[in-house]
Amino acid sequence: MRYLQTFNRRLRQIREAGQLSRWDVAQMCGVDEARVVGWEATDARQRGYPGVTELLDLCIKTETPMEDLLDLDDSGDTEQLELPGLAFSQGDGLSAALKELEQEISRLQLSEEEVELLRRFRKTSDENRRMILQILGR
Repeated sequence: MRYLQTFNRRLRQIREAGQLSRWDVAQMCGVDEARVVGWEATDARQRGYPGVTELLDLCIKTETPMEDLLDLDDSGDTEQLELPGLAFSQGDGLSAALKELEQEISRLQLSEEEVELLRRFRKTSDENRRMILQILGR
């Protein structure tokens, strides 16, 4: 994980600059505080690394460019950077990849009307749910 070699130090600097506790970062990323402690561990044998989801949550919620957390300045490596579930070339620009991801997330979010229908469906009786599903052909 060459692109995360200094992640622990960079995360700590960003966290401290933003006056955030490890608990704050854990809440932003949807993990427990022990995971954040592992991300900042100085001993590489004890160090853990965030998944793509946690990394994106951290970048978005702290308004930190991904470039500030990852080791991307290896001038000899112009190949594609690959993270599990996310791949892009350095030339493509991380902000463009994040913008595309944000658009996809927005597309998948429920409208207010859909949220209300789902809320009502969940509140109704089991019998009513079965009837609704029959009407829908499921």
